[in-house]
Amino acid sequence: MSSLITLLEERDIQLSTDKTSVQSSSGKTTQVIPLIHQRTLSIQGPDTEKFLQGQLSCDVSEVFSRGSSLGSHCNIKGHMLSLFRVIKAGEDKAWLRMSHDIFESASANLKKYMVFSKAEASEITDQVSGLGLIGPGAQAIVEKCFGHSPSEDNGIISLSNGIVVRVPGNRYEIWMETDALTALLADLPLEVGIGSTNDWVLSEIDAGIADLRAATQEAFIPQMTNFQAVGGISFTKGCYTGQEIVTRLQHRGQLKKPMYIAEVDANEPPLPGQVISAPDKPKAGQVVISAQCGEGRYRMLAVLVKTLAENEALSLASDKIELQPLPYELDPKLFQPK
Repeated sequence: MSSLITLLEERDIQLSTDKTSVQSSSGKTTQVIPLIHQRTLSIQGPDTEKFLQGQLSCDVSEVFSRGSSLGSHCNIKGHMLSLFRVIKAGEDKAWLRMSHDIFESASANLKKYMVFSKAEASEITDQVSGLGLIGPGAQAIVEKCFGHSPSEDNGIISLSNGIVVRVPGNRYEIWMETDALTALLADLPLEVGIGSTNDWVLSEIDAGIADLRAATQEAFIPQMTNFQAVGGISFTKGCYTGQEIVTRLQHRGQLKKPMYIAEVDANEPPLPGQVISAPDKPKAGQVVISAQCGEGRYRMLAVLVKTLAENEALSLASDKIELQPLPYELDPKLFQPK
């Protein structure tokens, strides 16, 4: 058992049975959230950047310049096998943090293409752990702990034992050797509450950032999750697996199913892959991820048929859903026939 899990249990923080999510929340405005729902894959070797550049949708050379990016690994038909945050961890090293739910298959799919590269993949989840910081005091905490904070989204601070990443929504991720991260968490001031995994997922939804679960692997082309709007796709870097399909949609095709933020009152949380319907259209879209945002109320990211989302009453099972504004704008040209 990791020292982080031990500390959380000593503080009577409620965890899921499998210890992959934090169930309880302090409810404070500024919160630190153990990212135990994530697992981390390290790619290391002289060909790390070259290998990842030929596999991922993002510009990995930009990652090694700036520090971090969202990225996806697609199949040859352009559908996402995995989705993760890529973090530069050294001159020839990158960390890919992703949902527990897809880690095994995502790792196996990447390793298939690694056979002839001078790069190796290994799980470091037991050695490196993450904390998320959300709320109005997040930046101040980073600056107090590390002296300064990254100045832009996807920027990093490199530490001797880890990395600090600024992510969209004025939030931060701290990835460090587990014992050092545990000590950092133990020393944080009492006014900083420990938040739940739901709190973190809700902050991702508010930032319009998708995530994949096992139920939605290979369900979406990157643009269907608005990945181009959050820097997860490069259209200039050259070839990568699935690139032809992704680029053709951007320049010659018409996107008919983008991602929306929506809310619903329901007795049960919406599940990834769950079907959303419209009158006379039983398959108007599907849930990407969801999080509780109030008593009996859930906020979600959902990929929906655009014409139905904007002109029809949508429902999840029998519960009406309500669309909410995205935190970014989508290029209207993407929805026009070419």
